[in-house]
Amino acid sequence: MAERHGFDGVERRGLMFVLSSPSGAGKTTLSRLLMERMPELSLSVSVTTRPMRPGEVEGRDYFFIDKVRFDAMSKGGELLESATVFDHSYGTPRAPVEAALSSGRDVLFDIDWQGTQQLREKARADVVSVFILPPSAADLEKRLHTRAQDSDGVIRGRMSRATHELSHWAEYDYIVINRDVDEAFAEVQSILKAERLKRERRTGLTGFVRELQRQLAQ
Repeated sequence: MAERHGFDGVERRGLMFVLSSPSGAGKTTLSRLLMERMPELSLSVSVTTRPMRPGEVEGRDYFFIDKVRFDAMSKGGELLESATVFDHSYGTPRAPVEAALSSGRDVLFDIDWQGTQQLREKARADVVSVFILPPSAADLEKRLHTRAQDSDGVIRGRMSRATHELSHWAEYDYIVINRDVDEAFAEVQSILKAERLKRERRTGLTGFVRELQRQLAQ
């Protein structure tokens, strides 16, 4: 993997930054804010077999493909992770992620617990995972109704699924309770900044310290 100089000039390797949450808990909003405000961060755009929703854009939100193409990508090893949610398939294309990492960029993943497990199995040292919690069940249901994109039946299904999704919270490195989006963003941003500074990721530190030692010894 190629490495890019960090803000302090010390080389480091990239990381895979994962955000997961029950539907409606705010991970998509937080992902958008991260992309707007955090430099050297690329978004991993998933492929999906579900229909495009109003306001979504091909290649920005998802790559919308049919089941035949999805199955071919899965069998061909073209997906880093995949999952089935509400009868639709989702997956992360391998090639663009590897291209971003090879250029030294961090990659943001907006995926569920199943995908996070698969990424962790493949590259545990490079994965940083954050689970976003709603402040209450009532707040989650209100957010789902406010989106007004799904029927009452679908919303009930999402509420039921949230119970199962929440059971995986302890598998994540960090937990953020989204009471206020600005506060939650500040916490997520702090996690990413701190993870970028971890000693084991800053591969250029050895050379930097040796040079300091050489200068001090003169």
